[in-house]
Amino acid sequence: MQPLTPYLALDNKAQQLLDQRDNSVIPLSYSEAQILHCLLQRPEAIISKEELLAVGWPDRVVALTSLTQCVSTLRKKLEPYPEIQLKTVARRGYELTISESSHVHMLAINDGRAIRKALVGVSWSVKLFGITLLTLLLCLWWYFSDAHVMLKHLHHWQADRQILLNVGGFHGMARLYHLDSVTSLHPSMWQKHLAPEGNHIEGMTHFGAFAAADGNNYSFTICPGADTGECAGEGIINITAIKAEPAGLNMQQFIPLSKQMEQRIRYNRIILPPAESNAEVTEHNYHADIYFPVAGELLVRTDLSMSLVYEDSDSGQFYFSACLTDQNCITTPIKYQLRGRFRQYHSEISGQPADVFQVTVTQKELIKPDNVSHSAMDFYREIRKHDIRDEELYFYRIYSDNKTAVWLVPLMGNIVAWTTYNQVSL
Repeated sequence: MQPLTPYLALDNKAQQLLDQRDNSVIPLSYSEAQILHCLLQRPEAIISKEELLAVGWPDRVVALTSLTQCVSTLRKKLEPYPEIQLKTVARRGYELTISESSHVHMLAINDGRAIRKALVGVSWSVKLFGITLLTLLLCLWWYFSDAHVMLKHLHHWQADRQILLNVGGFHGMARLYHLDSVTSLHPSMWQKHLAPEGNHIEGMTHFGAFAAADGNNYSFTICPGADTGECAGEGIINITAIKAEPAGLNMQQFIPLSKQMEQRIRYNRIILPPAESNAEVTEHNYHADIYFPVAGELLVRTDLSMSLVYEDSDSGQFYFSACLTDQNCITTPIKYQLRGRFRQYHSEISGQPADVFQVTVTQKELIKPDNVSHSAMDFYREIRKHDIRDEELYFYRIYSDNKTAVWLVPLMGNIVAWTTYNQVSL
């Protein structure tokens, strides 16, 4: 086989051309095959008519018109391949030129040599243009990819400091997560919402803690005993301040009030069926009670639930539900639910490990309350905005153990919540 182009070859013995794109065959006469073979030995060189007559009709004496007719027939057979030109050079002979980069054709996948020749044969300017174009396309693909969008959101978060909190009369350090646009990060932005005269919790000795700030909300979460090991999932406190004015939350009163509110109304209670060895679905459920104290207002609570159902190692179905009530039950439940598909990324925030869940919302529902107290009206407005705008959301899991996990949740902006964890097999 003698290649003419990356996909066309001359089989001189069989007297035929083989098009490797579709394995079609173009038959040649003996003279046509010999003349083309001779021209291929010296591409772009002028071969005299006398030499071609001797090659095409050995041991025979033929008229020059035989050569002219043979070349004419050969040109017609090469017409489907415009990159191959059989030129007549006046009074001198014939010349074969092949432009390997003038036209783009499909290469035979199993013809490695043809592919290499096609790639190597083009000029450096064409190669440079191709590399530049490919690089540009890869950059565009990356810029608009989900992973890049996720990184842009992730890089707005920082976790480069800790703050000192006094909760229940005990001091502890809290890892602080904040958006890079937030400048007011003094511990007083969190501490001022706890009334110092009532800041006592019976039996409180030590706690693990996290805090967050997005510029509007200042939230913190504590788990008693978690600074010396895993959180047991008992006595967790999630508090978010949505106003700049000190909330004046009395912790001595708050603890029994929160227990009363949680026992009285719980809409996102997880039902744990008996374990089954042949379960078809595994639901990873996270639950938290989050409190929003505001000076002079009724205490508002969110009963929050999140569930992940993995379909692959890093993606699946996401379910979210938040129910708001106030301490006097004036506000009948404001319930916001959504579901969607998530993709999970393992990353870091300022060197701290973080699992990022990029959620594309496919369905959402807002159950409007019959009554909304003045204290809960701001929350209803914010949740109504979520119902209108939510299309893609980002949830960050910044800590997890066997029984609990800490999340940055896109609710009322961005807040931190320590959740209990249950695995449900269905």
